[in-house]
Amino acid sequence: MAEKISEVLTGAGVLAVALGFAAYAGFGGSLTPPGDSYDLRASFRSAQGINVGTDVRMAGVKIGSVLRLDLNPQTYYADTTFTVKNAVEVPDDSTVVVASEGLLGGNFIEIQPGGSPDSLTPGGEIEDTQSAVGLVELLMKFVGQASSGSDAASKPAP
Repeated sequence: MAEKISEVLTGAGVLAVALGFAAYAGFGGSLTPPGDSYDLRASFRSAQGINVGTDVRMAGVKIGSVLRLDLNPQTYYADTTFTVKNAVEVPDDSTVVVASEGLLGGNFIEIQPGGSPDSLTPGGEIEDTQSAVGLVELLMKFVGQASSGSDAASKPAP
């Protein structure tokens, strides 16, 4: 009899954990219920390293996550829709940047607030965006500048 009770309790525990994971996944991997945030949009020339679920941060603090990422067939830009917590008012002259956590870290979206007294409304678009800069692209620019500088120094003056 005691063995059956322990089996029932174990099964109930497994079911509770499974329901917890299902609720977590239903909120898009965030502990913030869907009604506690609003959507904003931005278009990037390159959204390299950004995926659905990527963090949206302001001053290093997570305030939302990416909901959608689509290619705009007219502009060939990456149209991004992301959430922001209701408690955070984003000035309408803010800038959105695809930032990196470092050399080996992942990318995230950073909102750099502007100074406007007017805030974006739900569904609004942030116009000022800065795309991701690839590490390889950055290194190639650095190496290209270094090699062109050394070529100029090694050539004799006319």
